[in-house]
Amino acid sequence: MLGKLLVIGFGPGSFEHMTNRALTAIQESHCIIGYKTYVDLISDLLTDQEIISTGMSEEVSRAQAAVKLAEEGKTVAVISSGDAGVYGMAGLVYEVLIEKGWTEETGVSVEVVPGVSASNSCASLLGAPIMHDSCTISLSDHLTPWKLIEKRIEAAAQADFVISLYNPKSGRRTRQIQEAQRILLTYRSPNTPVGLVKSAYRERQHIVITDLENMLDHDIGMLTTVVIGNSSTFLYDNKLITPRGYQRKYTLDKTEQRLKPHERLRHENEPWALHQGKKEDEQIQKKSQTRKAEAVPASKVSEPMETSLDLALEALSLVAGENAGARANEGQKKNEIYNPVVSVFELAISPGVVNKHFTPKQMITLAEVVGNDGTMEYTPHHQIHLRIPTAEPEMITGRLKDAGFLIEPIGDVFQLKACDFCDGEKKDSIPQAEEINKRLSGLELPKELKVGFNGCGMACYGAVNDDIGVIFRKGKFDLFLGAKTVGRTAHAGQPVAEGIEPDKIVPLIEEIISDYKEKGHPNERFFKYFKRVGKVLDYTYKDMTPKIEIEPAPCGD
Repeated sequence: MLGKLLVIGFGPGSFEHMTNRALTAIQESHCIIGYKTYVDLISDLLTDQEIISTGMSEEVSRAQAAVKLAEEGKTVAVISSGDAGVYGMAGLVYEVLIEKGWTEETGVSVEVVPGVSASNSCASLLGAPIMHDSCTISLSDHLTPWKLIEKRIEAAAQADFVISLYNPKSGRRTRQIQEAQRILLTYRSPNTPVGLVKSAYRERQHIVITDLENMLDHDIGMLTTVVIGNSSTFLYDNKLITPRGYQRKYTLDKTEQRLKPHERLRHENEPWALHQGKKEDEQIQKKSQTRKAEAVPASKVSEPMETSLDLALEALSLVAGENAGARANEGQKKNEIYNPVVSVFELAISPGVVNKHFTPKQMITLAEVVGNDGTMEYTPHHQIHLRIPTAEPEMITGRLKDAGFLIEPIGDVFQLKACDFCDGEKKDSIPQAEEINKRLSGLELPKELKVGFNGCGMACYGAVNDDIGVIFRKGKFDLFLGAKTVGRTAHAGQPVAEGIEPDKIVPLIEEIISDYKEKGHPNERFFKYFKRVGKVLDYTYKDMTPKIEIEPAPCGD
């Protein structure tokens, strides 16, 4: 039987602001999957459930693991803070399901459990800043092109929305919030009230009231939501208030109102509305006169005059009508916001498994396909990572292949890092290196995995420092497993076998990788997996962590 996916938004983090359905959904789940910080926030609610927690930017692996477990018959909770449908996991879970051909009728059951979004929780602490029209914009350009984010900020600023900025700044992304402020100051007063809320309703909650001009003088990070008022937002007693407009019709300091209830919706009492305060018969008369002036055919003039409903329906048809493309082009001419979505295509390229030399043609092709809007980064693993905004990835890959590049995906996949075999002079093990790459390159795994392949016992390319190390020595292969490449306790791989025959090494590597793919947890690096299971095939784990002695401080403390 198929299981169930519960995509849960548990609110800002405090239990009293969590919905009852979120609480019961967590309790009825067999497995809890989420970002480690989120799992820690609800740790007091957990019982004997299986916990799969991952780091930041591992959303896809979490969604894939959740779907897999649900297909095995388990009830799986995928947790997000705030609301799961607002920059949370709900959309991604559906996308992963759709890629697998899921339908609501035949696939696993899915329930999205709503929660209080950061915009709402932060607003409650600031007063009432989003009482009127508002929007949320994420400043993270890891998935969304920055040019598109810029247009959204400008459009929202120009339209006088109250704006909640999510993901405003991180250790690496520092300019985005500065650029957002620059755009906003083009349309808004420097005195516009701004609220900065960090960790709303959590232990480290911190609130700052400032203004648009000075907001960057305060600490802003990934846990901060920046709420920027509109032109009518005002500050009173350290609270941000955005009037909805009641003062236009009502006298707020008196119990007896100027307008009676039946008078408040009359056109003449709403001169700011679409009808501009004119009665409906006046609008019909004006439209009739306009038609005559434009020499509209009599057959059209004789039609019944439109009611307010007709006018509304006509406006809707214009927004979504068949001429949308033509109007979009016209809008571009008028500098209106029209922005077709373009994906960022990510891939890795290299001259080859053994070859490390680039040709002039390859470099020219690389510059042309990346262009001014893309980026390229040379990695320590002898690849160039490309990130190219494009709607035609096939065209990109076609040109790169024609130039002789080896193309591989980026992410949690298998990668082979081979030496240059002394420019091919030590060529005896090249066939095995190329065969491993042919069979396994790009294979999706719980976490990115690198096999280091060296063509002689010198191991100058550092195969022993990769997840799996393969060294060709005296006509046979030595095998190393589970290196830890970074951190205070970094160590080389554990030597597990030597003298492996050339015809055995490729299937052996395949078997090890298959074992890891099947049993590894999402985001679990190979060395952690080896330690957890204790044995991979016939190879038993041994602790290779260096013993570090900390010298006592001179003061004796």
